[in-house]
Amino acid sequence: MRETDGLLAGRSPTFGRILELIEKVKDLDAPVLIVGESGTGKELIAREIHDRGIRSERPFVAVNGSAIPEHLLESEFFGHARGAFTGALRDKPGLIEEAGGGTFFLDEVGDLTLPLQAKLLRVLQEREIRRVGETRTRRVEARFLSATNKDLEAEIERGRFRDDLYYRLKIIVVEVPPLRERRDDLLILARRFAERYCAEMRRGPVEFTPAAVSLFYRYPWPGNVRELQNEVQRAVILCGEDGAVRPEHLSPKLTPGGASADEGSAYGTFAEAKSEFVRRFLAEALKKCEFNKARTAAELGLSRQGLFKLLKKHRIGGPESSAGPKA
Repeated sequence: MRETDGLLAGRSPTFGRILELIEKVKDLDAPVLIVGESGTGKELIAREIHDRGIRSERPFVAVNGSAIPEHLLESEFFGHARGAFTGALRDKPGLIEEAGGGTFFLDEVGDLTLPLQAKLLRVLQEREIRRVGETRTRRVEARFLSATNKDLEAEIERGRFRDDLYYRLKIIVVEVPPLRERRDDLLILARRFAERYCAEMRRGPVEFTPAAVSLFYRYPWPGNVRELQNEVQRAVILCGEDGAVRPEHLSPKLTPGGASADEGSAYGTFAEAKSEFVRRFLAEALKKCEFNKARTAAELGLSRQGLFKLLKKHRIGGPESSAGPKA
């Protein structure tokens, strides 16, 4: 199973749009900026763009802009000549060169210093680099992908990010939503991760009980897909030989009141959990579309009649109701 398989599964409209965009950009040379909260899987999206495209047989080089000490960033990105600084004992190509013909992925691009941003802009514009300590330029053929969890427009207003680099990076933007906005993919993702960890641990399959599923849907997942992945790994380790993941196998943050042995009464049935999810999903979709039901139906891929039936079933009406309001 590829590393991306856990993330790229789901049936939400947002997930479908991401897949469609990946298909459109996979073979292009244009830069792609991937934006989203921490833990949403931005690097996995970048890897999927690379793996599905014509560069898949070439290197995929990923680097985190906030993980390398500032004084080493330029040398790491562009390389250096022997003797360029203390400790430079030999010529060394940079990471951008090493991605030659493939993909260079820069995560946390919003954390780069302004001087390094200027040099990166030149790379994108001229398709060439200059190693530290050299005067000659070298042609680079790597495709450039970047990601950030920051609001770069706000960073520009604060004087911390170059607007010319921003517009060069955002030719194509992939917006990765937080997990709380793709909750209909939640159980699909959890099962994918469970399959992966069961295979790694060489144990039989596991299944989430209705009580565990209910807790999954109630939790806001501030750590997004990464947090879900870690939670599933924990559950697979802790659950018994029967393969049933119960509330007591989940971390305390998902069970703030403590795990109850009476799963049905404490957490409701799966049908109740599903109904609660559908109610919240419809309410959020209506709000996003400013309570325009025709727009909401089109956004969700439903007929107007189908949407009206769901709204009636779950007692959802106009904006005056706090739950997502009643008819």
